[in-house]
Amino acid sequence: MNVRDRLAARPDVVAIRGVRVAADTGLAAAFAGLLAFWAYRISDSWGGGYWQFGCAAGALVCGLALARRRGRAWAAVAGLAVAAAAVLASRFAELPAEPGPAMALGLSVLVGSAVRALPGLAAYAVAAGGLAVALGSLLTAHSAGSAVPSVTTLNLGGWLAGVAFGVSGQVLAVRRRTMADAVRRHERLQLARELHDVVAHHITGIVLQAQAGQVLVRKQPDRLGGALSGIESAGSDALAAMRRLVGLLREAEGATLALGPERLSDLIERFDGPEVRLRLPDGDNEPAWPPEVTTTVYRVVREALINVSRHAPHARTVDVTVTVTVALDRDTVTVEVADDAPPVAARHHHRRGYGLLGMRERLEALGGTLDAGPRQGGGWSVRATLPLPARERR
Repeated sequence: MNVRDRLAARPDVVAIRGVRVAADTGLAAAFAGLLAFWAYRISDSWGGGYWQFGCAAGALVCGLALARRRGRAWAAVAGLAVAAAAVLASRFAELPAEPGPAMALGLSVLVGSAVRALPGLAAYAVAAGGLAVALGSLLTAHSAGSAVPSVTTLNLGGWLAGVAFGVSGQVLAVRRRTMADAVRRHERLQLARELHDVVAHHITGIVLQAQAGQVLVRKQPDRLGGALSGIESAGSDALAAMRRLVGLLREAEGATLALGPERLSDLIERFDGPEVRLRLPDGDNEPAWPPEVTTTVYRVVREALINVSRHAPHARTVDVTVTVTVALDRDTVTVEVADDAPPVAARHHHRRGYGLLGMRERLEALGGTLDAGPRQGGGWSVRATLPLPARERR
């Protein structure tokens, strides 16, 4: 199964597709109802087959609105072109006023979808085209009064609703990107401040062993080889740590590191929420991994538990499972945090916070992955994989 197939099979992606199908089904029902209503009104007031042209043009625009996700720009342009042609035909062929209710709703969906998704100039062009069509309905009005015709009021209202929907979506997207960038910038600054401490931790060990070697060369020269081996090992550790941390800093997506021990058991004891069951690869012994690996595992678990406390108040248990997969090329650490909260569709979006965004970027910079989403049958799962450095293999 390739990456696209795995993504399509994820429960959260399936849930989003279900919501979209339900929304399009409701929209199609609204289109059909408005088309039938407009056909009845035209047939009742105009008689004959005057309803056929308007309903055919409206059905075409509604079909384009339902197919908008295949290409929002071309769907909007095609819908506006059909609507403009309907306005001209109504004006010069003495047909009922256009765009009708169904077409107005279809245009509102097309304009709103395009404004929401397209970049600046393209979005402005579509919005301007929608306004032109809405104002063009003045040419088709058959009332002689000075008030704005009802068909124009309907179309201007639909256009305004579509533009408002699109602009609100763009504002929300910009806000999300700004917040995400702020999270990443904060993580990077924290890493930059602590990079010195991480390197100093290793260099201190080298200095201490070098001082011990000076003593040994005078008193016990036969033990000098062990001291030199320790210096070499500490230097290799320092070099490896620097390379990995500088790589994270260049990615601008790192998370902070702590030099002290970060025990998962201590974190779970402090957790004020459902019962947490911890499973480690060595039973009760927490593995001794490099600081960047230990800290990443710890923070993934912490962020997942925070999400449980915020968004899964009805969960009874949480399983935290840490495993090590041994491979010929490189071992891999896998940590999964899963709760058993009952399924609530509205919760799916809110469980994807900015804390996990920082963790995802950090894991990817370290060569790992992070998947978060609803579990089949209920509950939520956060699963992270992280390769171990070659010298840390068992």
